[in-house]
Amino acid sequence: MTAPILRRLADLRALTSQWHRNGEVIGVVPTMGALHQGHLSLVEAAKAGADRVIVTIFVNPKQFNNPEDLANYPRTEHEDAQKLGPFDVDAIYVPDPDEIYPQGFATTVSVTGLTNVMEGEFRPGHFDGVATVVAKLFLQTQADRAYFGEKDYQQLMVVRRMARDLDIPIEVVGCPTVREPSGLAMSSRNLRLSPEGLEVAANKHRIMSDLANALRDGAEFDALAAQAQTDLLAAGFTQVEYIQLRCAETLEPLTHADRPARLFVAAWADGVRLIDNIPV
Repeated sequence: MTAPILRRLADLRALTSQWHRNGEVIGVVPTMGALHQGHLSLVEAAKAGADRVIVTIFVNPKQFNNPEDLANYPRTEHEDAQKLGPFDVDAIYVPDPDEIYPQGFATTVSVTGLTNVMEGEFRPGHFDGVATVVAKLFLQTQADRAYFGEKDYQQLMVVRRMARDLDIPIEVVGCPTVREPSGLAMSSRNLRLSPEGLEVAANKHRIMSDLANALRDGAEFDALAAQAQTDLLAAGFTQVEYIQLRCAETLEPLTHADRPARLFVAAWADGVRLIDNIPV
């Protein structure tokens, strides 16, 4: 059964207000559509952790610093609704643009510190767009819990900080990255890879895993990172933007995995920018 698709905030609020009056816990899974198994794993987690589940689909123009990237982002609302059918979600919120950014909209939510590195360095303004739209979706859905994938780990940290700092009463739940059999992290961007590009992209997780294993054995990061960059380029990646080891709690840079850490990589293959991270 396909859940109702809601486009106006008033219609969404009519549902959520009733659910809260009934004492039900509301979970939300914010997405930009082009749903894959990674998104659906978040829906499964939400179904297990909440009484009511809303999936939002909104391609947010404010988090794209490249107009071409925004134009190329897949828009697959009909297929997305079909994929959500078996999960029996309670609502699919596909807001009209003026419900998110009405005429004269003049507010930006900015999280400093966490957003100045990695993705923030290579995609200026990206996290301001993320924080702004997610704050809006949290308030519009009135959800009690929100589910995000660890594949976008920096985003997860930014959203948690934003909700905490603004006293938005919501629990932000991080869920494990879902991968292809090759190890490639599932992403809507993978749809843009050719078969040859998919073969190249599959090498990234193997190279990252080798680096993480060496770090677990106490190796120093900088020399290993240089070798990993060489390995990525040799595997067919055309550009490596960053390879970084950072604290899993604060995102501060590390030279050794002497505390819970994450290894982050951003690289280009087949004209597509791919990011990933794994725990160390």
